[in-house]
Amino acid sequence: MTVAVTMFSGGRGAAGIARGMLGTPGAGLSLVVNGYDNGLSTGALRRYLPGMLGPSDFRKNLLLHLDSADPAQAALAAVVEHRLPAGTTPAGLTAVIEAIALRRGRFAALPEAAREALTADLRVFARRLAAHPHGLDLADCALGNLVFAGAYLRLGRDFNAAIDACVRTFGSPVRLLNVTNGENAFLTALRKDGGLLADEADIVAPQDPGTITDLFLLREPVGARRRAELEALPPEWTRRILGRERAEVTPNPRALEAIREADLVVYGPGTPHSSLLPSYLTPGVADAVARSRAAAKVFVVNTREDHDSRGLTAPDLVDRTLAHLGDPRNERRLVTHVLSHRTPGPDAPAVPEEILDRGEWAGARWVTADLTHPDRPGVHHAERTAGALLAIRDEAVRDEAALARVR
Repeated sequence: MTVAVTMFSGGRGAAGIARGMLGTPGAGLSLVVNGYDNGLSTGALRRYLPGMLGPSDFRKNLLLHLDSADPAQAALAAVVEHRLPAGTTPAGLTAVIEAIALRRGRFAALPEAAREALTADLRVFARRLAAHPHGLDLADCALGNLVFAGAYLRLGRDFNAAIDACVRTFGSPVRLLNVTNGENAFLTALRKDGGLLADEADIVAPQDPGTITDLFLLREPVGARRRAELEALPPEWTRRILGRERAEVTPNPRALEAIREADLVVYGPGTPHSSLLPSYLTPGVADAVARSRAAAKVFVVNTREDHDSRGLTAPDLVDRTLAHLGDPRNERRLVTHVLSHRTPGPDAPAVPEEILDRGEWAGARWVTADLTHPDRPGVHHAERTAGALLAIRDEAVRDEAALARVR
C-alpha cells in the first residue's frame, strides 16, 4: 500500500527527510514549495525576466533522487549545480550549452532524452540573452536556474509548466508543486524594532537578533529609496502601507489536491520566514490542511537555528506556523503532532522541559526521537526522521480506528 506524503518544503532544509521518504518502500512524496527566492543570482534573473518567480528552491529539489555514484545521474546533478564563473559572456554560456549538446567533460554521461531537453531549453534562454544582452550578469548563475528560465520562456511564461517540464527532464520521482498558480510576488518582512527586510535575501542573511513580526507578499519589490522612506515611518504606518500593497496570489489546485489527498502532511524544517511561512499565507492552504484525510499533520522542528529565527524557541516556531495558517489556537487541528530531536544541541531552537514533560503544545502531541545525522551536525538523519514520521502516522491511524470502534 502506498502512503501519500505531502511536505511543505524549501530548498535544502528538508532534503534529508525527502530522501528518507524516497528510500522508503511504498511512500509517495509530494513537495509544496514557494518561489519567492530572491538571492543574488536568482534575484538578478528575476529582474531580467520580469514576472518570473525564483526557481532556486525548485532546482535544489531536483537533486533529491540523484546518486553521485551513477554516471548518468552525476551528469544530471552537474547540470543542476554548475555555476557560471565571473566574467561569463553570452558566448561563454553558448560554449557550455554546446558541451552539454555534445556530451563533453562533466556532461559526457547525460541520458539522451535529458541531453535533448536541456539543450533545447538552454538555447531558448540563450536566444533571449542574445536579443537582450544587457541587464543580466551571468556570474555565479546556476545553470539549473537557466534551464528553468528557458523552459519558462518556451512554455509561454508559465512558471508551473516549467516546473513540470524540469521534473520530467531530470527524471524526478517527486511530485514537485508550486504552492501558487505562479503569480509574481516579492517577499518582505518587518521586524519588531521597525527594521525592514526588503526581500527574501535580506530575510535569510545574517542579522542582529530581532523578532520578525510581519511577512508581506508585495506586487513590486522594495527598492533602496522606497526602503529608506518606509523605515523613516513608525512601524504601524509601515505595516498599514505594506498591507495595502499586497500581491493577489491564488493557490495551485494541484497543491491543494496533494494536501487534501495526503495520508501524512509534514511541515518540513528550513528557514521559516523565507521558505515555509510564506507558503502558509496562500489562500486555500489552511482549508486544504483542515480537510485533509491525513491522520497526522506533523511539524518538524529544525535541528539548528537559522538567521531568520534567532531567539525563537521550538514552541514559538509552532505558534508562528499556526498564526500564518490563520489558526493561532489550533482549533482546526492543523498541527496534530510536533516532532523534535530527543536532545537538542546548543544551536537548536530550545524546547522547554515542561513541554517535554507534558508531551503537548497548542493541542498537538509533542514527540521526540533521535533525528540528527551523527556525522553532519544540524542535519536530519534521512531514514530515522522519515521512519519517525511514518510511525507517528501509523499510530494516529490506529488511534482513529480504535476511536471509531468505541463510537
